[in-house]
Amino acid sequence: MLWPGCLSKNETPGNEEVFSANGRKLSIGVIGTGDRGKGLIQLMNKIGSFEIVACADVLPFRLEEGLKLAPRAAGYAAFEPLLNDPNVEAVIIATPFSTHDEIAIAALDAGKHIYCEKTMVKGISEIQSVLDKAQGSSLVFQTGHQYHSSPLYQRVRSMVLAGYVGDVTAYECQWNRNGSWRRPVPDPKFERLINWRMYREFSGGLAAELMSHQIDFINWVTGSHPEKMTGFGGIDHWKDGRETFDNAHLLAEYPSGMDASFTCTTTNGHEDYQIKILGSKATIILDYTHGEIYAENFDEKQKGVVDGVSGATLKAWKQGKGAPINAPGNDPTFDALKQFYDSVLNGSPVISDIKTGATTSKCVQMALDVLHGGEIKYWNDYPELNFG
Repeated sequence: MLWPGCLSKNETPGNEEVFSANGRKLSIGVIGTGDRGKGLIQLMNKIGSFEIVACADVLPFRLEEGLKLAPRAAGYAAFEPLLNDPNVEAVIIATPFSTHDEIAIAALDAGKHIYCEKTMVKGISEIQSVLDKAQGSSLVFQTGHQYHSSPLYQRVRSMVLAGYVGDVTAYECQWNRNGSWRRPVPDPKFERLINWRMYREFSGGLAAELMSHQIDFINWVTGSHPEKMTGFGGIDHWKDGRETFDNAHLLAEYPSGMDASFTCTTTNGHEDYQIKILGSKATIILDYTHGEIYAENFDEKQKGVVDGVSGATLKAWKQGKGAPINAPGNDPTFDALKQFYDSVLNGSPVISDIKTGATTSKCVQMALDVLHGGEIKYWNDYPELNFG
């Protein structure tokens, strides 16, 4: 018998392609048809349980690219007329970080269900404004921290909470890439619209675009949030006029005393994305769709300390190998879209909801203040969020 949550190397997780409620499709409007918006359109086309009825983007060529992927959709040069379209039941907000609050508030006023890409909102007062607008609403508001909907990440969370890894005192997170993030600009007037991630007015840089996923995961597992943060970063390689850092390093302390580190670089992609959970009994290492668990106790006499260990698994652990964690290896965004569909049409609870999204948004604001201010920031330095 394998450790609960583990599978043999020969097993292959299944993958679901289509889901529906009696064949009912959800009519979607996509606001923002840049790379992320187009990626979501392509995935929804593959799933087949969504009908993309409208797209909006302020850049004409981006809108054209989106409409090529959704040829039956109406095209709009701004989000307001899309929200007035009676065919739109729900919207995906995939625009620059700094615009999320304005669009989300308008979408709630228009009675549309919302899938808002991460990070949910930029700025503490702006976070509270969206929370205030959503209070009392029956509309679904899901945030784009898709790992909440991943069977793998749900399984790992359950394993940690059940004590399989023992006392967790540290998380080590990284998300390393080798690339500038810069996109080609056909006309200089579009520089800040196309390369918005480079400019602090619009973007949270690495903290909002990458680290936020891992911060959100730790918040979710621990049921808490960082009590204090410190960190460093800089523009040390891509000296191209950008304002957001090309490398960032954060250290956070949680109320339990547990520490978490977060590292992002844009000049080295070795090992890419990883979350390492360090427990007194075992270590879990996660990537996007796979996870393995490594035991601390290799002595046969200590075997009873670790639940359900097979002889083969124990032998692997003695050799420093991990046991794969048994969970479907879907693209987490697929699982998040399925969850959004189920929440809107079947009334299932939202996992990555407005509250978890707002909490992570506050963490990101702390991170930005730490990185750009060069000091320690405490959770209590900021107004407490009012969830109503």
